[in-house]
Amino acid sequence: MTQVSACPACLAAPAAQEIARTAAAPTEADLLLSLPGIHCAACIAGVERALLADPRISAARVNLTLKRATVSAAPGTTTDDLVSLLGSAGFEAHALDREALRGSDSDRAGRDLLMRLAVAGFAMMNIMLLSVAVWSGAEGATRDLFHWVSAAIALPTAAFSAQPFFVSAARALRAGRMNMDVPIALAILPALGTSVWETAQSGAHAYFDAAITLTFFLLAGRYLDHRTRAIARSAAQELTALEVPRAWRLTPTGADEEVAVAALRVGDLVRVRPGGRVPVDGVVTEGRSERDRALLTGETLPVPAGPGDSISAGEVNLTGPLVLRATAVGRDSSLHRLADLVAIAESGRSRYTSLADRAARLYAPGVHILAALSFLGWYLATWDLRTATGIAAAVLIITCPCALGLAVPAVTTAASGRLYRRGLLIKDATALERLAEVDTVVFDKTGTLTDGALHPTNLDDLPTNDQRLALALAEGSSHPLARALAAALRNRGVTPATVTDLREIPGEGTEARVNDVTLRLGRAAWVGTAPGTATATWLSDGQQPPRAITFADTVRTGADAAVRGFRDAGLHVVLLSGDAATPVAQLAQRLGISDWQAEARPEAKAARISALAAEGRKVLMVGDGLNDTVALSAAHVSISPVTALDAARATSDIVLLGQSLAPLPAALATARLATRRIRQNFRIASWYNVIAVPLAVAGLCSPLIAALAMSTSSITVSLNALRLKGKA
Repeated sequence: MTQVSACPACLAAPAAQEIARTAAAPTEADLLLSLPGIHCAACIAGVERALLADPRISAARVNLTLKRATVSAAPGTTTDDLVSLLGSAGFEAHALDREALRGSDSDRAGRDLLMRLAVAGFAMMNIMLLSVAVWSGAEGATRDLFHWVSAAIALPTAAFSAQPFFVSAARALRAGRMNMDVPIALAILPALGTSVWETAQSGAHAYFDAAITLTFFLLAGRYLDHRTRAIARSAAQELTALEVPRAWRLTPTGADEEVAVAALRVGDLVRVRPGGRVPVDGVVTEGRSERDRALLTGETLPVPAGPGDSISAGEVNLTGPLVLRATAVGRDSSLHRLADLVAIAESGRSRYTSLADRAARLYAPGVHILAALSFLGWYLATWDLRTATGIAAAVLIITCPCALGLAVPAVTTAASGRLYRRGLLIKDATALERLAEVDTVVFDKTGTLTDGALHPTNLDDLPTNDQRLALALAEGSSHPLARALAAALRNRGVTPATVTDLREIPGEGTEARVNDVTLRLGRAAWVGTAPGTATATWLSDGQQPPRAITFADTVRTGADAAVRGFRDAGLHVVLLSGDAATPVAQLAQRLGISDWQAEARPEAKAARISALAAEGRKVLMVGDGLNDTVALSAAHVSISPVTALDAARATSDIVLLGQSLAPLPAALATARLATRRIRQNFRIASWYNVIAVPLAVAGLCSPLIAALAMSTSSITVSLNALRLKGKA
C-alpha cells in the first residue's frame, strides 16, 4: 500500500473536494468496493483523494470498520474503472455485490437490551430509596404513599424492561413448550400483582423493589450473553460478497460486453482482465497469465494459466488478459459451492445447546408445577387467597433461574476478559465449553504457523552486479516473488542496473537487455534450467548458468511454543496445508509435527476433520484463509488470527488478536478452568434451590425474602465467576 501522510490538511481535502462537486447529476450510480488493505485514517484520506481526483466521481465515503467504499459516479462508470484507479494509487480494491451484502444490520437487539437494562437500573435505584424508608419503620399513610409511588415507577418499568421475557414466554406458551423465560415472567408478574394487592389493602409489604431488581439482574445476564453471540457473522455471506457482480462477455463479433454475472450461461466466452477476479468456472481459450489460487487451495505462489487450463470462480488473474469458456456459473461455481459447504457446517453447529439451556428445559416445568401445588395446598389449608398467592409468588421468585441463567454468561465474561488481555477474542457463547473438550489440534500452514510473507534467503550469495540486474528486472513485474525480491534489495540499499526493452511475459517472468545481452528473471524452465525443490525465481544472462534466488516464509512467533504447549497438554497435533510437499514437510519437521498433509484442498481438509470426528475426537482448527473456512466450520471449535481474511474470522469462534501463537495453549487451559467454574455454578444454583425451595413452600419466606435469596444466589454465582478473572 502506498503510504499517505495523515496530516489534517490531507484528511480535510476529500471533504473539500466533495463540497465543490455540488452539481452532481441525479442519475449517478452508487458503486461498492471492498478495501481489504486499509487500516488507518491516512488510508481513508488516500483512497478518497484518489477517487475524488477523477472528474467522473462526485462523492466517495470510506468505512474503515467494514473496509468498504461507497462511490457516487457518473453513468457508465464501472467498478473495474474504480479498481484500476485505486490500484494505480497503491490500494487493493475489489468489487462488492450490494445484493450479497443486503440484510446486514446494526446491533439493534443489543442496543434494545442495553436501553431496557438502563431503565430497569434507574428505576431499581429509585424504588430502593423508597423501600429504605418503609424498612426504616414508615407506617400508615406514609407507607402507603411510598408503596404507590413505587408502583407508579415499577409497573411501567416492568412493562418496558421485562418485555423481552414476556414476549418470549408468550411465544413459547403459544407453541406449547417451555423455555427459561416462562418462569421468569411468572415470577415478575405475581410479584407485581401481589404488591399492587398489598398496597391497595394497606398491607405492610410490597415487592416492587424485588420485581424490578429481578428484572435488572436478568437483563444484565441476557445482555452479557447477547454480546458474546452478536459478534459472529455468517461466513457464507462473507464468501458470497466476494463474488464478482459484473463480467465482460465476448459477443459473436469479438467485442467486449459488460453484463451481470447472473446473465452468464455455460459456454459463454468471458474475458478476465489483469487484476480481476474470475467470475465463473471455465477453461482458458486465449491468453497466458498467472493466477492467485489462495482462495480455493491456500497455495502461496501464483499458478500459470494458459489455453486448456481449468480456472475457478474466485481466483484472481494477476498478469495477462485471459479469455475462458464458462463451464459452471451461478450456484454451480466453485465459490458458491464453498459458501454452501460453510453454510451447511454452520447450521449443523448451531444446534449445539449450552449447559444452561439443557438444564432449563428440565427446570422450568418443575418450577411451575411446584408453585401451582403450593398455591393449591395453602389455599385448601387456609382458604386465604392472599396467603396462597403470596407463597406461590415466593416459590416462583425463589426458584427463578436467575443464577442458572448467569451460570454460563458470568463465567464466559470473566474468561473472555482474561483471554482478551492475553490477545484472544471469544466470539461464541459456547466456544469455551467446546474448547475445553478438545483433544486434537489441526493447524493450517501459510498465514497461520507462518507469517505468509515470503522473503529471499540467499541474497548474500548473489554478486553485487547480479543483485542490481535482479532489482531492475524485479521492479518490472507484479509477481509476488518479484515484489518481495525488489523490496528486499531496496532495503539493502541496492540500486537497479540500467536496462532496456524491459517487459513482463505473463506466466513466465520479466525480460530485458543490457549491452545486447538478454536478461531473464522468472521460472526455471523459461530461463533454461531444471526446477529445484525450494521456492525460487531464477536469474539468467545467457552467459553464466542461471542462478537461483530462493525464498522462505518466516515461522510465526510463538508457533514452537503453541505446538509444544498442546503436545504437553496431551493433544494430538496435525498440520494440513494447501502448499507443496517440500515446504510443508520442512515446517512439520521444524515444529516437531509428525502428522501432516500437503496439497490439501478445502474439501480434503474438511474430510480429514470429519474423519477425526468420526473417530470420536474433538478437533480445534486453527486457520486463516478462505480455503480454511469449511474446515473451520466443520471443527468442534475454531480459531483464526486477526490477519485472517474476513470470511475465516467470521467462521471462527475465537480470534487471535496478536501476532504470537503462544497464547493458544493458555486459551485451552482457561477454557477447561471456565468449564469447571460453570459446573460449580450449576452446583451452587442446585444447592441453593435444595435449601431455599422447601423454606418457600413451607411459607417461611415472603416474596421479599425470596427475592433477596434469589439475588444472593446470583451474586454468589457472579463472585465465583470472578475468581476465574483473577487467575494468572
